[in-house]
Amino acid sequence: MNGVEHYENFPVATLLCPARFRPPIAAIYHFARTADDIADEGKATAAERLAALAAYRADLSAASQGQAVSNRWPAVFNALGPMLKQWQLPLPLLTDLLSAFEQDIVKTRYADQAELLDYCRRSANPIGRLLLHLYGVNDARALAQSDCICTALQLVNFWQDLSEDIPRGRIYLPADMQAKHGVTEAALLIQQLTDNTRALVAGSVDWARQLMHQGAPLVKQVPGRAGWELRLVVQGGLRIAERIEQLDFGTLQQRPVIGKRDALMMGWRTLWM
Repeated sequence: MNGVEHYENFPVATLLCPARFRPPIAAIYHFARTADDIADEGKATAAERLAALAAYRADLSAASQGQAVSNRWPAVFNALGPMLKQWQLPLPLLTDLLSAFEQDIVKTRYADQAELLDYCRRSANPIGRLLLHLYGVNDARALAQSDCICTALQLVNFWQDLSEDIPRGRIYLPADMQAKHGVTEAALLIQQLTDNTRALVAGSVDWARQLMHQGAPLVKQVPGRAGWELRLVVQGGLRIAERIEQLDFGTLQQRPVIGKRDALMMGWRTLWM
């Protein structure tokens, strides 16, 4: 799953992450990372991947009820099982993640923005909601802002990874946005850079930025070091958007990367946020 590229923005056991949250966050991370690998790595057929995810889902159900799991992923569920009970993690958020991984196996095109947002609702937003659950932040406004941040991260990573996803047959740019900018799927498949394709990517990046700014006020509601962690996540997403813009929105052919200078800039902006 493209997602956030193996959850690279997931705040796992960093210096800013309070120690008491590290075990549940690590367990959630490894659950999601392993499911990601099942869906996307190796040479298994689509049917085999779906069957493996069904077995993975069954193990999640068993672990949530304190029952024995299979011997296929003991490290994942031996860690996650106790965290499900101790922290009362909402099971639907974890099953939503699995639903998104399953979708990635069978769906490679999106008709409109609504379809893509529904995918993000299951592939990205559960991560933010799970973290807020740990931090004890659960009001409706905070959840909506978290969804905006997570969806924006998902989208900006899509636009960052176009040069890698399209050769693999995955087009996350919705058909309605393609039509709006006069871009055909054929042009995307040959990764043709034109004024129209650049405008399509620019419009997509602007969409992600708007969502990120809508969600950004959440950083002042999340307490302590977790709030600073979230500031860094927001600034990371915005910096990726800037790096795409610096390439003149040419990510059909080139993937922008975040380096040390970017990290320093993100840190500086975090302090001023």
